[in-house]
Amino acid sequence: MADKKKMSVAEMLAAARKADGGSDAPADEPAEAPEAAAPEAAEPQASESKPAKPAPAKSASGGRLSVAEMLAAARSGDSGAAEKPAEKKPAPKPAAAKKEAPAKKPAAAAPSEPRDTASILAAAKKSSKAGPTSKAEAAAKEKASPTAKAKPQIVVPPMPEKPDYAKAKPAGAGKKSAESVDETRRGFLHTGFWGLAAVGALWTLATVKFMFPNVRREPPSKFKVGFPDAFPAGQVQTKFKAQFGVWVVNTEFNGQQEIFALKSVCTHLGCTPNWLEAEQKFKCPCHGSGFYKDGINFEGPAPRPLERYAIRVADDGQIEIDKSRTYQEEMGQWEEPTSFIPV
Repeated sequence: MADKKKMSVAEMLAAARKADGGSDAPADEPAEAPEAAAPEAAEPQASESKPAKPAPAKSASGGRLSVAEMLAAARSGDSGAAEKPAEKKPAPKPAAAKKEAPAKKPAAAAPSEPRDTASILAAAKKSSKAGPTSKAEAAAKEKASPTAKAKPQIVVPPMPEKPDYAKAKPAGAGKKSAESVDETRRGFLHTGFWGLAAVGALWTLATVKFMFPNVRREPPSKFKVGFPDAFPAGQVQTKFKAQFGVWVVNTEFNGQQEIFALKSVCTHLGCTPNWLEAEQKFKCPCHGSGFYKDGINFEGPAPRPLERYAIRVADDGQIEIDKSRTYQEEMGQWEEPTSFIPV
Protein backbone atom coordinates (compact mmCIF):
# COMPACT_ATOMS: atom_id res chain seq x y z
CA MET A 1 0.00 0.00 0.00
CA ALA A 2 1.34 3.39 -1.04
CA ASP A 3 2.35 5.85 1.70
CA LYS A 4 -0.02 8.73 2.28
CA LYS A 5 1.12 12.29 2.79
CA LYS A 6 -0.99 14.95 4.42
CA MET A 7 -1.35 17.95 2.05
CA SER A 8 -1.46 21.48 3.33
CA VAL A 9 -4.14 23.97 2.32
CA ALA A 10 -1.71 25.77 -0.05
CA GLU A 11 -0.97 22.56 -1.91
CA MET A 12 -4.64 21.82 -2.20
CA LEU A 13 -5.33 25.29 -3.65
CA ALA A 14 -2.49 24.92 -6.14
CA ALA A 15 -3.80 21.55 -7.28
CA ALA A 16 -7.29 22.99 -7.65
CA ARG A 17 -6.10 25.93 -9.76
CA LYS A 18 -4.19 23.64 -12.05
CA ALA A 19 -7.20 21.40 -12.44
CA ASP A 20 -9.50 24.36 -13.29
CA GLY A 21 -6.99 25.90 -15.76
CA GLY A 22 -6.70 22.65 -17.77
CA SER A 23 -2.97 22.46 -17.36
CA ASP A 24 -1.42 19.13 -16.85
CA ALA A 25 -0.28 18.42 -13.27
CA PRO A 26 3.41 17.72 -12.72
CA ALA A 27 4.56 14.21 -12.41
CA ASP A 28 5.22 14.46 -8.69
CA GLU A 29 1.66 15.70 -7.94
CA PRO A 30 -1.34 13.45 -8.05
CA ALA A 31 -3.44 13.72 -11.18
CA GLU A 32 -6.50 12.26 -9.63
CA ALA A 33 -7.73 11.45 -6.23
CA PRO A 34 -6.95 7.92 -5.18
CA GLU A 35 -9.79 5.57 -4.82
CA ALA A 36 -11.26 4.71 -1.53
CA ALA A 37 -9.27 2.20 0.36
CA ALA A 38 -10.49 -1.32 0.30
CA PRO A 39 -11.91 -2.87 3.45
CA GLU A 40 -8.74 -4.96 3.79
CA ALA A 41 -6.58 -1.81 3.87
CA ALA A 42 -8.84 -0.01 6.35
CA GLU A 43 -8.57 -2.73 8.98
CA PRO A 44 -4.87 -2.18 9.90
CA GLN A 45 -5.48 1.60 10.05
CA ALA A 46 -8.26 1.15 12.51
CA SER A 47 -5.96 -0.72 14.85
CA GLU A 48 -3.71 2.34 15.19
CA SER A 49 -3.96 4.54 18.27
CA LYS A 50 -5.35 7.52 16.27
CA PRO A 51 -8.56 7.04 14.24
CA ALA A 52 -8.04 7.17 10.47
CA LYS A 53 -9.54 10.20 8.76
CA PRO A 54 -11.88 9.49 5.83
CA ALA A 55 -10.61 9.98 2.29
CA PRO A 56 -11.62 13.16 0.52
CA ALA A 57 -15.06 12.82 -0.99
CA LYS A 58 -15.63 13.22 -4.69
CA SER A 59 -18.14 15.48 -6.32
CA ALA A 60 -21.58 14.27 -7.20
CA SER A 61 -20.58 13.94 -10.89
CA GLY A 62 -17.68 11.64 -9.98
CA GLY A 63 -14.98 14.11 -11.07
CA ARG A 64 -12.46 16.21 -9.12
CA LEU A 65 -13.52 18.57 -6.31
CA SER A 66 -14.02 22.16 -7.16
CA VAL A 67 -12.19 24.98 -5.35
CA ALA A 68 -15.27 25.86 -3.30
CA GLU A 69 -15.70 22.27 -2.19
CA MET A 70 -12.01 21.95 -1.25
CA LEU A 71 -12.16 25.19 0.82
CA ALA A 72 -15.25 23.99 2.58
CA ALA A 73 -13.57 20.68 3.36
CA ALA A 74 -10.46 22.46 4.64
CA ARG A 75 -12.47 24.79 6.90
CA SER A 76 -14.55 22.00 8.39
CA GLY A 77 -11.39 19.92 8.97
CA ASP A 78 -13.02 16.84 7.57
CA SER A 79 -10.10 15.71 5.52
CA GLY A 80 -7.37 17.69 3.77
CA ALA A 81 -5.00 14.84 3.14
CA ALA A 82 -4.39 13.54 -0.34
CA GLU A 83 -2.82 10.29 -1.18
CA LYS A 84 0.46 10.20 -2.93
CA PRO A 85 0.23 9.14 -6.50
CA ALA A 86 0.83 5.51 -6.99
CA GLU A 87 1.08 3.43 -10.02
CA LYS A 88 -1.70 4.15 -12.42
CA LYS A 89 -4.35 1.53 -12.27
CA PRO A 90 -7.30 1.17 -14.44
CA ALA A 91 -10.42 2.78 -13.15
CA PRO A 92 -12.53 0.40 -11.20
CA LYS A 93 -15.70 -0.81 -12.63
CA PRO A 94 -18.90 0.72 -11.48
CA ALA A 95 -20.06 -2.62 -10.08
CA ALA A 96 -16.90 -2.99 -8.04
CA ALA A 97 -17.22 0.53 -6.75
CA LYS A 98 -20.66 -0.19 -5.43
CA LYS A 99 -19.41 -3.22 -3.50
CA GLU A 100 -16.76 -1.19 -1.64
CA ALA A 101 -17.71 -0.13 1.87
CA PRO A 102 -18.29 3.60 2.20
CA ALA A 103 -15.78 5.42 4.38
CA LYS A 104 -16.91 6.25 7.91
CA LYS A 105 -17.44 9.92 8.59
CA PRO A 106 -16.54 11.26 12.02
CA ALA A 107 -19.47 12.17 14.14
CA ALA A 108 -20.13 15.85 14.08
CA ALA A 109 -19.55 17.57 17.40
CA ALA A 110 -22.68 18.72 19.14
CA PRO A 111 -23.12 22.43 18.73
CA SER A 112 -22.48 24.26 21.99
CA GLU A 113 -25.39 26.27 23.32
CA PRO A 114 -24.79 29.99 23.82
CA ARG A 115 -24.38 30.92 27.53
CA ASP A 116 -24.54 34.40 29.09
CA THR A 117 -22.51 35.78 32.06
CA ALA A 118 -25.34 35.36 34.63
CA SER A 119 -25.74 31.65 33.88
CA ILE A 120 -21.96 31.08 34.10
CA LEU A 121 -21.81 32.83 37.53
CA ALA A 122 -24.81 30.86 38.78
CA ALA A 123 -23.17 27.60 37.67
CA ALA A 124 -19.91 28.62 39.40
CA LYS A 125 -21.77 29.37 42.63
CA LYS A 126 -23.62 26.07 42.56
CA SER A 127 -20.52 24.06 41.87
CA SER A 128 -18.59 22.73 44.86
CA LYS A 129 -15.50 24.60 45.98
CA ALA A 130 -12.24 23.09 44.75
CA GLY A 131 -9.66 22.20 47.37
CA PRO A 132 -9.99 21.69 51.16
CA THR A 133 -12.99 23.13 53.01
CA SER A 134 -13.06 24.74 56.46
CA LYS A 135 -14.88 23.32 59.48
CA ALA A 136 -17.61 25.96 59.26
CA GLU A 137 -18.24 25.19 55.54
CA ALA A 138 -18.30 21.44 56.24
CA ALA A 139 -20.79 21.95 59.11
CA ALA A 140 -23.02 24.15 56.89
CA LYS A 141 -22.85 21.55 54.10
CA GLU A 142 -23.85 18.77 56.50
CA LYS A 143 -26.78 20.82 57.81
CA ALA A 144 -27.96 21.62 54.24
CA SER A 145 -27.65 17.98 53.17
CA PRO A 146 -31.05 16.20 53.55
CA THR A 147 -29.32 12.85 54.09
CA ALA A 148 -27.11 14.08 56.91
CA LYS A 149 -27.52 11.98 60.03
CA ALA A 150 -28.23 13.71 63.33
CA LYS A 151 -25.30 13.32 65.67
CA PRO A 152 -26.10 11.90 69.14
CA GLN A 153 -26.20 14.60 71.77
CA ILE A 154 -23.64 14.16 74.55
CA VAL A 155 -25.16 14.80 77.97
CA VAL A 156 -22.59 16.52 80.16
CA PRO A 157 -23.19 16.07 83.92
CA PRO A 158 -23.53 19.29 85.91
CA MET A 159 -20.48 20.63 87.66
CA PRO A 160 -20.46 20.09 91.45
CA GLU A 161 -20.91 23.14 93.60
CA LYS A 162 -17.79 24.74 94.95
CA PRO A 163 -17.21 24.55 98.70
CA ASP A 164 -17.30 27.73 100.72
CA TYR A 165 -13.51 27.96 101.00
CA ALA A 166 -13.15 27.75 97.20
CA LYS A 167 -15.73 30.43 96.39
CA ALA A 168 -14.57 33.89 95.48
CA LYS A 169 -14.60 36.19 98.46
CA PRO A 170 -16.14 39.66 98.22
CA ALA A 171 -13.93 42.68 97.90
CA GLY A 172 -14.08 43.67 101.60
CA ALA A 173 -13.77 40.13 102.98
CA GLY A 174 -9.97 40.16 103.05
CA LYS A 175 -9.90 43.49 104.87
CA LYS A 176 -12.42 42.29 107.46
CA SER A 177 -10.53 39.04 108.02
CA ALA A 178 -7.29 41.00 108.47
CA GLU A 179 -9.00 43.28 110.98
CA SER A 180 -10.38 40.29 112.90
CA VAL A 181 -6.92 38.73 112.99
CA ASP A 182 -5.46 41.98 114.34
CA GLU A 183 -8.18 42.19 117.02
CA THR A 184 -7.54 38.59 118.08
CA ARG A 185 -3.83 39.28 118.26
CA ARG A 186 -4.39 42.37 120.39
CA GLY A 187 -6.67 40.37 122.69
CA PHE A 188 -3.99 37.71 123.18
CA LEU A 189 -1.40 40.40 123.91
CA HIS A 190 -3.65 42.08 126.50
CA THR A 191 -4.36 38.74 128.17
CA GLY A 192 -0.66 37.90 128.25
CA PHE A 193 0.30 41.27 129.76
CA TRP A 194 -2.42 41.03 132.42
CA GLY A 195 -1.34 37.47 133.28
CA LEU A 196 2.28 38.57 133.54
CA ALA A 197 1.26 41.43 135.84
CA ALA A 198 -0.75 39.06 138.07
CA VAL A 199 2.16 36.63 138.34
CA GLY A 200 4.50 39.49 139.24
CA ALA A 201 2.09 40.66 141.94
CA LEU A 202 1.88 37.16 143.43
CA TRP A 203 5.65 36.84 143.48
CA THR A 204 5.89 40.21 145.21
CA LEU A 205 3.39 39.17 147.91
CA ALA A 206 5.20 35.87 148.43
CA THR A 207 8.49 37.73 148.86
CA VAL A 208 6.96 40.14 151.40
CA LYS A 209 5.43 37.25 153.36
CA PHE A 210 8.75 35.44 153.35
CA MET A 211 10.40 38.46 154.95
CA PHE A 212 8.04 38.32 157.99
CA PRO A 213 7.59 35.35 160.43
CA ASN A 214 4.45 33.20 160.31
CA VAL A 215 1.94 33.83 163.09
CA ARG A 216 -0.57 31.11 163.99
CA ARG A 217 -3.84 32.34 165.38
CA GLU A 218 -4.58 29.55 167.91
CA PRO A 219 -6.39 29.70 171.21
CA PRO A 220 -4.13 29.87 174.28
CA SER A 221 -2.98 26.58 175.71
CA LYS A 222 -4.16 27.64 179.23
CA PHE A 223 -7.67 28.90 179.85
CA LYS A 224 -10.14 29.10 182.77
CA VAL A 225 -13.59 27.50 182.66
CA GLY A 226 -15.14 28.71 185.97
CA PHE A 227 -15.48 27.73 189.64
CA PRO A 228 -15.87 24.11 190.73
CA ASP A 229 -19.44 24.76 191.94
CA ALA A 230 -20.48 25.26 188.27
CA PHE A 231 -19.87 21.56 187.54
CA PRO A 232 -22.34 19.37 189.45
CA ALA A 233 -21.69 15.65 189.99
CA GLY A 234 -22.62 13.30 187.18
CA GLN A 235 -22.67 16.07 184.53
CA VAL A 236 -20.67 16.57 181.30
CA GLN A 237 -20.14 20.17 180.13
CA THR A 238 -19.97 20.38 176.29
CA LYS A 239 -19.93 24.19 175.91
CA PHE A 240 -16.11 24.28 175.65
CA LYS A 241 -15.95 21.67 172.87
CA ALA A 242 -16.35 24.08 169.91
CA GLN A 243 -13.87 26.69 171.16
CA PHE A 244 -11.27 24.63 173.06
CA GLY A 245 -11.97 21.00 172.01
CA VAL A 246 -12.49 19.75 175.60
CA TRP A 247 -15.19 18.19 177.79
CA VAL A 248 -15.31 19.02 181.51
CA VAL A 249 -16.65 15.97 183.42
CA ASN A 250 -17.60 15.52 187.12
CA THR A 251 -17.92 11.79 187.80
CA GLU A 252 -16.60 8.93 189.92
CA PHE A 253 -13.51 7.02 188.82
CA ASN A 254 -12.02 4.10 190.76
CA GLY A 255 -14.28 4.89 193.78
CA GLN A 256 -13.28 8.59 193.94
CA GLN A 257 -15.30 11.66 192.78
CA GLU A 258 -13.18 13.71 190.39
CA ILE A 259 -13.36 16.67 187.99
CA PHE A 260 -11.20 16.19 184.87
CA ALA A 261 -10.95 17.46 181.28
CA LEU A 262 -11.25 14.94 178.41
CA LYS A 263 -9.72 15.62 174.97
CA SER A 264 -12.48 15.56 172.28
CA VAL A 265 -10.44 13.46 169.77
CA CYS A 266 -11.16 9.78 169.03
CA THR A 267 -8.17 7.52 169.67
CA HIS A 268 -8.92 5.50 166.49
CA LEU A 269 -8.37 7.90 163.58
CA GLY A 270 -8.76 11.38 165.14
CA CYS A 271 -12.47 12.04 164.52
CA THR A 272 -14.54 14.11 166.97
CA PRO A 273 -17.02 12.04 169.01
CA ASN A 274 -20.36 13.35 170.30
CA TRP A 275 -21.80 13.16 173.83
CA LEU A 276 -25.12 11.28 173.89
CA GLU A 277 -26.92 12.34 177.07
CA ALA A 278 -29.68 9.74 176.72
CA GLU A 279 -27.19 6.87 176.38
CA GLN A 280 -24.63 8.38 178.76
CA LYS A 281 -21.69 7.73 176.40
CA PHE A 282 -19.35 9.34 173.85
CA LYS A 283 -19.99 8.04 170.30
CA CYS A 284 -17.67 8.54 167.31
CA PRO A 285 -19.65 9.16 164.07
CA CYS A 286 -16.81 7.94 161.79
CA HIS A 287 -16.37 4.26 162.72
CA GLY A 288 -18.70 3.72 165.63
CA SER A 289 -16.25 3.79 168.51
CA GLY A 290 -17.92 4.18 171.96
CA PHE A 291 -16.60 5.56 175.28
CA TYR A 292 -18.08 5.67 178.80
CA LYS A 293 -18.53 8.92 180.73
CA ASP A 294 -15.10 8.54 182.32
CA GLY A 295 -13.48 8.09 178.87
CA ILE A 296 -12.89 4.31 178.86
CA ASN A 297 -13.48 2.69 175.45
CA PHE A 298 -15.94 -0.20 175.25
CA GLU A 299 -17.04 -0.59 171.59
CA GLY A 300 -15.81 -0.03 168.08
CA PRO A 301 -12.29 0.02 166.68
CA ALA A 302 -10.89 2.52 169.20
CA PRO A 303 -7.77 0.83 170.71
CA ARG A 304 -7.52 2.84 173.98
CA PRO A 305 -9.44 5.32 176.20
CA LEU A 306 -9.69 9.05 175.62
CA GLU A 307 -6.84 11.29 176.79
CA ARG A 308 -6.97 13.89 179.62
CA TYR A 309 -5.56 17.44 179.86
CA ALA A 310 -3.81 18.87 182.86
CA ILE A 311 -6.22 20.61 185.26
CA ARG A 312 -5.90 22.58 188.52
CA VAL A 313 -7.57 25.22 190.72
CA ALA A 314 -5.99 28.62 190.10
CA ASP A 315 -5.18 31.24 192.76
CA ASP A 316 -8.47 33.03 192.14
CA GLY A 317 -10.42 29.80 192.80
CA GLN A 318 -11.34 29.05 189.16
CA ILE A 319 -10.56 25.84 187.31
CA GLU A 320 -7.66 26.24 184.89
CA ILE A 321 -7.01 23.75 182.04
CA ASP A 322 -3.59 23.39 180.39
CA LYS A 323 -3.70 21.76 176.91
CA SER A 324 0.06 21.62 176.61
CA ARG A 325 0.10 18.46 178.74
CA THR A 326 -1.88 15.25 178.12
CA TYR A 327 -2.33 12.05 180.15
CA GLN A 328 -3.01 8.51 178.89
CA GLU A 329 -4.78 5.85 180.99
CA GLU A 330 -2.97 2.81 179.49
CA MET A 331 0.30 4.34 180.66
CA GLY A 332 -0.96 4.88 184.25
CA GLN A 333 -0.83 8.69 183.95
CA TRP A 334 -4.38 9.16 185.19
CA GLU A 335 -3.08 8.52 188.68
CA GLU A 336 -1.07 11.75 188.68
CA PRO A 337 -2.61 14.55 190.81
CA THR A 338 -2.35 17.11 188.00
CA SER A 339 -4.68 15.05 185.83
CA PHE A 340 -7.82 15.58 188.04
CA ILE A 341 -9.28 17.70 190.84
CA PRO A 342 -10.62 15.69 193.78
CA VAL A 343 -14.09 16.73 194.94
